[in-house]
Parts: sequence; structure tokens; C-alpha cells
Amino acid sequence: MSGPRILIAAGGTGGHVYPAIAIADELKHLDDATEILFVGTRDRMEWEAVPKAGYAIESIWITGFHRRLTPKNLIFPLKLMVSLMQSRKIIKHFSPDLMLSCWGFAAGPVGWAAGKKRIPICIQEQNSFPGWTNRKLGPKATRIYTAFEEAESYFDKDKIRLYGNPVRTKLTGKSREEAAEMWNFSPGKSTLLVLGGSGGALTINRAMTRHIKQLHDKLGVQVIWQCGKHYYENIIEEINPVDYPNLRLQPFIDDMSSAYAIADLAVSRAGAISCAELMLTGTPSILIPSPNVAGDHQTQNANEMVTKGAAQMLRDEDTEDKLANRVTELFGYADRLKKMKQNALKLSKPKAAKDIAEDMMAIITPKTTKAEA
Repeated sequence: MSGPRILIAAGGTGGHVYPAIAIADELKHLDDATEILFVGTRDRMEWEAVPKAGYAIESIWITGFHRRLTPKNLIFPLKLMVSLMQSRKIIKHFSPDLMLSCWGFAAGPVGWAAGKKRIPICIQEQNSFPGWTNRKLGPKATRIYTAFEEAESYFDKDKIRLYGNPVRTKLTGKSREEAAEMWNFSPGKSTLLVLGGSGGALTINRAMTRHIKQLHDKLGVQVIWQCGKHYYENIIEEINPVDYPNLRLQPFIDDMSSAYAIADLAVSRAGAISCAELMLTGTPSILIPSPNVAGDHQTQNANEMVTKGAAQMLRDEDTEDKLANRVTELFGYADRLKKMKQNALKLSKPKAAKDIAEDMMAIITPKTTKAEA
């Protein structure tokens, strides 16, 4: 007897791919017979991350529509038409019981095709300001899973479940001593974790390049700095990592559990999943919202953590001048960091992926039960 068949559209960045994988893991945990197929694009991170997690993925041709005038937009109508045809073909062959949108370029065409076939659609919206695709899919959706109350103004309230953002279950459980050994650090020394999202953040990298000597030599902290693959070579040319024995400069961190386990303070963009991970791991943070996102949603994401005492916020334009002093100030107050850690843990919703998976199964159960009868 075959299990439920679920189609997941997710891609672009880790903030959309990893929550989708977390939900898929919980769906398989609930019913190992569940068949899951991802849809994404070949040139984004889902094409590597999804197979690595053990799931099949199909691609469609779609790309984003550029807001500025560019010749690339001339071919967009053709890409959209072809992607709609590809989406219909995937749905016809896979015959899903439910489609889940976690955002990404593929979610629009796949969601449209699923709606035409009257396949139940669920949306997992990570941010306080929903993306354009999820806003358009909202009226067709059976259920909308949100992480921030502010998102309610964009969707039908009767469809919303405020479950939080799913994060990778393997982020916790590692001891500080294990993490210290992994990074070749001293477990007794303070550690700063610097994150700019999966692609890195230019502003944060500039601030760190300018102030690494102050943080490493004068403050004396250990530093794990994820700078992004695009920036890595240039940063190595500007600073010689050999001159900083307690610096671990990384283009990308695969083992985030060890990074969070030893971090006493994090500097991070305020993407929804980054915020969720900081809450889950109880990591005090200085959040620097990106100014280049729709609806300034990262500032809204950060505000909840700041007002609840789990984080501090620094404006992007102030970062290069003020980041080092802010870090130094916080490391000078151990009690404040301890309180921030407690407040972050209070905000965490560790069961988000499980709650979403259970609700999705409840939506399709009547259909599968009827088919079996």
C-alpha cells in the first residue's frame, strides 16, 4: 500500500530550502511510506542540498523577474510558459496528494499548476512580510503556516496556523567541549560567531575586515566567520588568516551545530530562518537587517527578538563603524548575555516542523482513507 505523495517547491537560499527539508524529514518520520518530490531550479542551492538530504528533485526553467530594466527580462515570459508546462507534466506523473510552497522561483508555476488540478496547497511563510509568490498563492491555499503575527494581515486568518519556522533538528545536542575540539578552540574562551546568510553579507564582511584585529587581538575572542563563497578569496587577500590563530574564516559552514554550540554571541543578518536558529540554540545576537529585501521584512523579524530581550539590532549603515564596539560592550556583561540566551530560548518553537507535518497529514488523510476504502 502506497503512502501519501507530497510535492514540495522550495529554493533559492538556505532560508527556504532547509525548512522544506526539515518538514520533509518530519513527514517521513510520521509515515515512512510517504513519497516526497522536490521541485526547484538547477542553478540554486536546492539542487545540491535536497539530494544530499536524501530526497528526489525535479527542475523547471523559471528564474526571478528583475525589478530593474535588464535584457534578461525579455526572455522571462518564455521561461514562465515553459515552466508552467514542465510543472503540469511533473504533477501529472507524480500525482501528488498535496503541494507545499516554501517559496522559491519554482513555487509560482508549480502552485498554479496544482491549483488548476484542485490539489490542496499549503504555504510555509517564513517572514513577517510574505513574498510575492506566496501572497499570490494565498487565496488558493488550504493552509498557511506562519512564524510572525505580522504576516496575518496578508492572508485569510482562518487558514493560518502560527507554528513558527522549521529548523534543522541536528542544530542542538552538541556539547561545548565537542565543538571546541572540532574548531580547535579552547572551550573556556569566549567565541564570536559571524554569519551573513548562506551567501555572505558585504556590510558585515567589511566591518569584520576592518575590525578583526581589535576583536581578535585586543578583545581576545575566538572568531568563527562565515563570509560567503563569493567574498572568501578577496577577504583572504585583505587579511592573512595565518596572522589570527583564533580566527576560523569559512566560505560556508556545513556543521552549524558545532558553531552554535561554542558561540557566546552571534552577529547575523535577520533572515527568518537565521532568527529561528538563534532562538532554538539560545544564542545571544546582534542582528543587522539587510536593507535589500522586500518590505524591510528583516527589520520586522529582528524587532520581535529585540523587544523580547533576545537580541540587539544594528542598522546596516552603522555596522562598519559600530559593530566592534557593540561586540566588545556585550562581551563585557556576562549577565546580559545569559539573560539574552534565556529570552531567545523562550521564543523558540522547536516543534514547528512536526506541527506542520502533522497538520499536512491531517489535510490529506480524508483523501487517502477514501482511496483505500
